[in-house]
Amino acid sequence: MVASNHPKLHDALGVSRSSLYYQRKKLVEDWRIKQKIEKVLEDFPSYGHKRMADALKLNKKRIRRVMKLYGIKPYRRHRKPWKRANTKEYQVFPNLLLTTSLVRMNQIWVTDFTFIFWKDRFIYLATVMDIFNREIVGACVLANHSSALVIQAMVSALMDHKRPDIIHSDQGREHTGKMFQDFCTSAGIQISMSKKGSPWQNGYQESFYDKFKIDLGDPNRFDDLGELVYEIYQTIHIYNTTRIHTALKMSPREFAKKIASS
Repeated sequence: MVASNHPKLHDALGVSRSSLYYQRKKLVEDWRIKQKIEKVLEDFPSYGHKRMADALKLNKKRIRRVMKLYGIKPYRRHRKPWKRANTKEYQVFPNLLLTTSLVRMNQIWVTDFTFIFWKDRFIYLATVMDIFNREIVGACVLANHSSALVIQAMVSALMDHKRPDIIHSDQGREHTGKMFQDFCTSAGIQISMSKKGSPWQNGYQESFYDKFKIDLGDPNRFDDLGELVYEIYQTIHIYNTTRIHTALKMSPREFAKKIASS
C-alpha cells in the first residue's frame, strides 16, 4: 500500500505513519499467534494461557493477551441435561481461519447471535464483525433465532460494506441451514465453520457480547420494545465509533479510517 503524502493525515488523525504501521503489524502477528494457539487446543483443549505459553515457548503475558483479544478460552466440561441427538445431515465447511493470513478489512467476517432477556421473554441479536478492525458491520434484532435472523444481519452488512472473502460461524442450525448457506454461496462468499466442540474458534463475537451487554445495561428499564431495540443499535454505534478497543487503542471505525488514509 502506497503511503499518502497528504499533510492533513497527521493533523486530523494525530498519529504518525510509523505508529499506524506498528499497530497493523502487531495485529498480523497476534493473528499468527492465535492460529498457533488454536492448533495446540485441537490436541489439548483444556490448556490455559500458562500451559499454552510453555507449549509454544512464548511469553505467557503475550499468550494471555492474545487469548483475551480473540475470546479464546480453554474448554471446561459442564454437565448438561441429555438431549436427543440431531440426526439430520448438513454440509460442514472447514475452518478457513486456521490457514488464512489476515491482511485487510472486508476479508474475513464472523457472525453469531446472542439473547437478551426482556420482560419475561427473549429478544435475539445477530451481529456480523469484521475481524481486522473489529467493527460490527451488520446487525439484526428479532424475537426468534431462525436463519432469517443471521441472514438479515448479513444483508445489513452487505448494504454498506464490500463483500468479504470469508464468512465464519459456528455449526449452529441457523448457520448450517440451507437458507443461510445458499445466501452466502450465491453472494460469492466462502463459508468457514468452527469445529464442533471448539468454542474458542469463534470467540470473537462472544468477547464482544460480554462487553456489549455491560454497556447496554439492564434491558428491563425499557417499557417499550422499540426503545430497547433503539438502544441496542445505539450501543453498537457507540462501540463502532467512540468506544476505545483494547487492541486498536481507538474505536473500530476510527482505525478503519486511518488504514484507508495511509
